[in-house]
This record gives sequence, structure tokens and C-alpha cells, in this order.
Amino acid sequence: MDGMSLLTITVLAVFVGFEVVSKVSSTLHTPLMSGANAIHGIILVGAIIVAGQAADPWVLAVALLAVVLATANLVGGFVVTDRMLHMFHARKAAGTKQAARKADGK
Repeated sequence: MDGMSLLTITVLAVFVGFEVVSKVSSTLHTPLMSGANAIHGIILVGAIIVAGQAADPWVLAVALLAVVLATANLVGGFVVTDRMLHMFHARKAAGTKQAARKADGK
């Protein structure tokens, strides 16, 4: 494939990805983020494989940049997912404490 074909595929993938993610309701963001983390893990493994088999210095540089960016994306996704899950956990714990106070008559 030539460079123009690859650029066209990349631009179309960005548009399709944006449209798909923008249509997701807020209640499905946590499961979507977990699925995206799994995909980013696969991307990280692929970038490591490409970096290990790189013969040209510029291919190695791009592959190492891909490894760094995929790692940052993967870690960031897990951090966001963890924070979102803690928000739901805190809300549930607050509701449990209020129910216990009502049961005690306080």
C-alpha cells in the first residue's frame, strides 16, 4: 500500500471511531473503557513485536514511539476506569450508611 492509501484509512478510522464513541450513553462508558483497555493491550504487544523486528532506524523510532503512546493510553484507561468505579462505590457506601442510620433510629 502506498502512503496515500494508509493516510485515507487512518482518517476514515478516526471519523468512524469518533461517531461510534460519541453515540455511547454515559451508563455504558465504564464497560466501553474496559473493552478499550483490552484493545490497547493488544496494540502495545503489536508495537513491541514491531520494535523487536525493526531493521531500519526510523521504523524502530516509530515503533518505540508507538510503545510509549500505547503504554500511556493503557495506563490512563485503567486509571480512568478505576476512578469511575470508585465513584460508584462511594455512592453505594453512602447509601448503606444512611440506611443503617435510619434503621438505628438516629
